Amino acid sequence: MDTDVNYSLIDPLSFKQLFLDDYSFQTITGLKKVIKRPSKQGYIIKPDRSKGQTLVQSNNKPIWNPDINKWELWYLAFYNAPFQGPGNINWGDYHYATSNDGVEWEYPNLGLYEWENSYHNNLAYHSKLDFLKRRAQKNPANISERRLQHLIRDDNDKDINKLYKGLFSNSDTFNRYPAFSSNGFEWFFPNIEGIYSEDTSSLMFDSFKSQFVATVKKRTEWGRSVCISTSKDFIKWSIPKLILHTDEIDMVNRQERINFVLKNKEYLSPPKIDMNTDYIAQLYLMPIMNYQNLYIGFPLIFNPAGPDLPQMNHCGLNQTELAVSRNFYDWERVANRDIFIGIDPWDGISYDTTQVSICGSPIIKNNEIWIYYQGARFRGSSEIYHNKYKEYFNDFGALGLAKLRLDGFVSLFAENYGQLITKPFKVSENILKINANSLKGNIKVSIVDAQTLDPLPNFSLHECDILVRDNIDIKVSWNGNSKIKYNKPIRVIFNLKCSEIYSFWIE
Repeated sequence: MDTDVNYSLIDPLSFKQLFLDDYSFQTITGLKKVIKRPSKQGYIIKPDRSKGQTLVQSNNKPIWNPDINKWELWYLAFYNAPFQGPGNINWGDYHYATSNDGVEWEYPNLGLYEWENSYHNNLAYHSKLDFLKRRAQKNPANISERRLQHLIRDDNDKDINKLYKGLFSNSDTFNRYPAFSSNGFEWFFPNIEGIYSEDTSSLMFDSFKSQFVATVKKRTEWGRSVCISTSKDFIKWSIPKLILHTDEIDMVNRQERINFVLKNKEYLSPPKIDMNTDYIAQLYLMPIMNYQNLYIGFPLIFNPAGPDLPQMNHCGLNQTELAVSRNFYDWERVANRDIFIGIDPWDGISYDTTQVSICGSPIIKNNEIWIYYQGARFRGSSEIYHNKYKEYFNDFGALGLAKLRLDGFVSLFAENYGQLITKPFKVSENILKINANSLKGNIKVSIVDAQTLDPLPNFSLHECDILVRDNIDIKVSWNGNSKIKYNKPIRVIFNLKCSEIYSFWIE
């Protein structure tokens, strides 16, 4: 092992060290990098069939509103099964919900738009009605319909009229245009050029660099691909830059995933299959979150099962993977591109049978990672599916919640015995902590000189208090002592037996 310490040290005092990439460790032996799938908790918002809704979706995560001490969520509700084609597109309009806990949601009467001869509804933004109203006011000559795609709340902006910031598309869901609002309902649209995008995108505030970030869809030789555009003021946006696309490995994965549902009859098979043509997998969209010193992406990978159909889209599977970056522009896929949130078997109950995509950046809540997602039963129009599925097109998709252990995206797992040697870092009377599960085995730890790998006095492996725990915050000690003091860089050596570790840090 190269023990030269004349390179950058890692900083586990400022940031927890996770294992989505290889940045924090020098070597691993006998350990496997494993994606940990979040636990689906059920659906938080379903179509309201009493109102004729057939599908709910959202491109937004819940937003905390400190003025009312509630979570807010803007979501799309469709009143007809969405036709994925070039004619008579019904894209739905945005509704509003609030929650005390992020699980149980209420639907306030907003009284903003008339729907079915009544203002008693929770319609938050209706693009066509809003356009008709704006068209009658003093506006730029090129005014057009704007469809809400994303919004965030910016409590750092001193201008109350810019408290809510949104990205809107044109009526065909292309391009992304900035807009501002004091309440998330009434919007002002600057007369500026939009960001180029096809029909999917995401929006976040990057707390690392204090900038707004949009990921947008653009075509490359690999089909749908993800580009990034940034802004400091939400008005001037950079030209979108390509950051991630699929490749030959995804083409192999596509065949394996389609074959999986064909062989396992409990899953809903795509209705049109052509396995003789080597279709490319494509990257549909990628929400991003800040996490410790990482950018974590949630690429939605589209695996077509056959050719484009008359309804203008492939049938196939859309499932979410993980990607990671440390600078926003150089990305790597995680843990052999295993699925992070995937489809469920068909049981007539789950909505997650064809597509599972993340609504926006996950939320850290109650020492857990809360992931809001949208599940869809089908891809394509009802005409290509068997008649027994027709009724389910009136109950097409819903919004769900999945939860993940804190830091729990990826573990280093020892089926038997494994060892992890970290990169070097400095200590000054610090305590070493880990997030791990060793209930079926144990973990032992030694602190060593970064260059010689000699154990520090009183911090050897045999002096370590053996860890047999499952906890997100475990303090490591040696004969009861946990304070580590050394005047040169150190490394940590973790020895795992039938255990897994998610992160380490010092305090």
